[in-house]
Amino acid sequence: MTSLVRHITIDCADAYALAGFWAEVLGGSLAEDDHPGDPEVLVTAPGAALLFVTVPEAKTTKNRVHLDLQPQDRTRDEEVDRLLALGATLVADHRRPDGMGWVTLADLEGNELCVERGATERERASA
Repeated sequence: MTSLVRHITIDCADAYALAGFWAEVLGGSLAEDDHPGDPEVLVTAPGAALLFVTVPEAKTTKNRVHLDLQPQDRTRDEEVDRLLALGATLVADHRRPDGMGWVTLADLEGNELCVERGATERERASA
């Protein structure tokens, strides 16, 4: 027998607020029984389930695990702009003049994520 990943769990200071951010990022939704102040909040989205758990410790170093996002219906640059408008912050810009590369952002609590080229950009590059 093998295991499957049921959801990715992220420790945080405010599970509801951070889950709300990620639900917007991923086009997902919070569980119907999740409310502000809940210590655990589940986000379900196409292809992913993220569980946010409130913990007393603050984030202190770079994440050992992070999410790489590939936009499906917009370019990488458009997605970066959208996430910045949702409250993400720019950590590092690794975009190259040839269109390759990625952008590293941080979510509302400083957890890193990367935005890669969108699906259409990848198709054009491989044609």
